[in-house]
Amino acid sequence: MVDVSKLGNDLAEKGKEGVDGFLFDVQPIPGEVEVLQISVENREELPIFISVAGDEILCMSYLFKEEEIKADTKGEMHHAMLAMNIPMPLSSFGKIDEQYVVFGALATSSSLDDIVHEIVTLSDNTLEAIEAMRDYLK
Repeated sequence: MVDVSKLGNDLAEKGKEGVDGFLFDVQPIPGEVEVLQISVENREELPIFISVAGDEILCMSYLFKEEEIKADTKGEMHHAMLAMNIPMPLSSFGKIDEQYVVFGALATSSSLDDIVHEIVTLSDNTLEAIEAMRDYLK
C-alpha cells in the first residue's frame, strides 16, 4: 500500500525541481479518502487529483460540468471523446455524477518518475481535451 503522505512529500520535492519544464505544487486534501491536489505552474485552474485505492494510483483532472455542454451537441461530443480516447496517451475520459473528467491510473508499484510523468502527461491531456471539446461547450 502506498503511503499517500510520503508520496505527497516526494512529489512536492520533485515539483520544486521541475519536470519536463514544469514546476508543480502539492497540497494534501484532508478527508475520509486521502487525496493530493497537484497544481502545475501556469495551469493552476486545472489541478490534478491523486488518490490511492487498492493496487491503483488514480490521477484525475476535472474538465467541465454537464450543464456547460450545448444540449444539441452532446451526442456528437461523446462520439468525439470516444474517438480521442485511444490516441490520448496515458489518459481516458470519464464522468463522475455531472462532472466530466480525464484520468489515468498506475500500479502502486510505479516509480516516482512514472507518477510524475503521468502528472505532466495528464496536465497536457487536460488542456488538449478542453481545446478539442470547446465547440461543444456553451
